[in-house]
Amino acid sequence: MPAQLFQADPVAVRNEIGKERLIALWRQMLTIRRFEERAELAYKAKQIAGFLHLYIGQEAVATGWYAHLNPGVDASVTSYRCHAQAILSGVGVDELMAELYGKATGNVKGKGGSMHFFSKEKKMLGGHGIVGGQIPVGTGAALSAKYLKTGGVSITFFGDGATPQGTFHESLNMASLWGLPAIYMIENNQYGMGTACHRSNAVESLAEAKAVGYGMKSYTFDGLDLFSSWKCAQEAIAYVRRESKPILVEAKTYRYRGHSVSDAGLYRSKEEVERYKELDPIGRVQKALQDAGWLSDAEVEAIEEEVRERIAACARFAEESPEPALSELSTHVYA
Repeated sequence: MPAQLFQADPVAVRNEIGKERLIALWRQMLTIRRFEERAELAYKAKQIAGFLHLYIGQEAVATGWYAHLNPGVDASVTSYRCHAQAILSGVGVDELMAELYGKATGNVKGKGGSMHFFSKEKKMLGGHGIVGGQIPVGTGAALSAKYLKTGGVSITFFGDGATPQGTFHESLNMASLWGLPAIYMIENNQYGMGTACHRSNAVESLAEAKAVGYGMKSYTFDGLDLFSSWKCAQEAIAYVRRESKPILVEAKTYRYRGHSVSDAGLYRSKEEVERYKELDPIGRVQKALQDAGWLSDAEVEAIEEEVRERIAACARFAEESPEPALSELSTHVYA
């Protein structure tokens, strides 16, 4: 059975967010999109090595939830598709782009690359390259918040392909037993690498069906709609703070690119991708802003140009930054 989607009146939520905050959220989503597009170009030009997993199409999910997190108090952790979470945590795009280029000015000194953005200061506990490997980390962050009585919560992002992993089930069981303020966010973009979700999971409703086994509350929302994401986050995070109990959340979303940039995505049709592109979360927010009379065509163009220039500048910063010294090869590797 399909899950009951979290219901949010888009006009009411738009008005609750308000003009200035909504423009700021739209700008964040646009920044993520342009950052990812610039990274894709650099990867294809062989300026970036390794793997590159883009968040294009999924921007509404993390943007809606980070809007309700307390910086420096709440912790977040994610998978190798980690660029958006780092940007939303407040890490600068200069150091993030430089990290993609493997430069000394990078977020982790050029040693992590695309899959391992990290900030102790921002409590962004990293992108993780092992499927499901970040879920115990997020559980540990929630345990820390409860033990130290910080009032914080942790949010752990992972894909639908991680839900059959043992780390997922062990973490949820532990969090429920110990009453941890943990949010487990399934970003169901319909495919785990090249395998459709319905071929790898025995249930259609990942959050609703799997939360029951651990006595947890669950939410399922439209991850292509910022208003549903924002409102669901508001209610769910308030519940976790108040009750100090974990929740399992599923965002029904979609990625417009392949699993990674090197993935041709031949396992899905062009028609399917185009159908989802008609639901582009960024375009929907822009339309809502313009329908409300909160942004004119000229203002849209000006903001888009400003964001493009900012991303172009961060790419120049990355290109002009120095390579790490060979003496750095073993720094931070051995204690």
